[in-house]
Amino acid sequence: MAQYRALRERYGFKERCENPDLAVEISLQPFRAFRPDGVIMFSDILTPLDGVGIPFELVESQGPLIDPPIRTREQVERVRLLEPAESLPFIAEILGTLRREVAGQATVLGFVGAPWTLAAYAVEGKSSKDYAVIKQMAFEAPELLHDLMGKLADSIARYVIYQIASGAEVVQIFDTWAGQLSPEDYQTLALPYEQRIIQQVKQVYPDTPLILYINHSAGLLERLGASGADVVSLDWTVDIEEARKRLGPQMAVQGNLDPCVLLGNPAQIRRRTLEIIEKAGPLGHIMNLGHGILPQTPEANARHFIETVQSLGSP
Repeated sequence: MAQYRALRERYGFKERCENPDLAVEISLQPFRAFRPDGVIMFSDILTPLDGVGIPFELVESQGPLIDPPIRTREQVERVRLLEPAESLPFIAEILGTLRREVAGQATVLGFVGAPWTLAAYAVEGKSSKDYAVIKQMAFEAPELLHDLMGKLADSIARYVIYQIASGAEVVQIFDTWAGQLSPEDYQTLALPYEQRIIQQVKQVYPDTPLILYINHSAGLLERLGASGADVVSLDWTVDIEEARKRLGPQMAVQGNLDPCVLLGNPAQIRRRTLEIIEKAGPLGHIMNLGHGILPQTPEANARHFIETVQSLGSP
């Protein structure tokens, strides 16, 4: 959006994330323009790293830089448990302001990074194509990596709880780079820490929906269902009808549209969106199509599904 690009010219990415006035303004720009059913807090998954003792920079058009990267026992031992109210007070201000601004007209979403993905950035020191450094650590020094991810899991659980207490009605957990793992390695290196976060959060907020997203997760879907998440967010590399069968009828699904479809014409966008809704059926696809984040009764879902498809019309 032009309004966002104007702010990007004036402020660095990290400042946009940590300045409450900027973050709220950016979060609300699409809400004001399009009135979607969800408003997502503008932030970054790396935001809590400073608070655990892993300083980082976010370089425009380049991504995160962590220097020095986490490679030694001494560095892991210096990683501390997050105290969100002390190190991230701006998050509470952002979420609280968003709740007041949307005034019940949309669901306010927070989000966090999962331990494997955060550790990947911390150990690699930057984005990577093959994640060879962290995988080498996993195979050569597994205790070291597990200690790091255990600390991250406990900190992120606190962070999720803090976001909910501050106003988030739903929180999405991004384990973006877990799709780089084999199913066996995902079972060992990522899933236990996703479960650790979700279990801790559910002890405090059992009714707050948690969404799990993994990029390129087609080979992991059955395992994602064991995470404890309420919703699985799907990328476009798996057919949504197949994904629902593999996840089971009780799991709600979200997403699945290739973002590049939005570069097509309106008729193509409408057709591809309809195809996803129709394949997913009425039992729990979440695509900002109705206020309320989880499925209600089958009858209500079916009625909402029909109304949604009718409102979109045909291409």
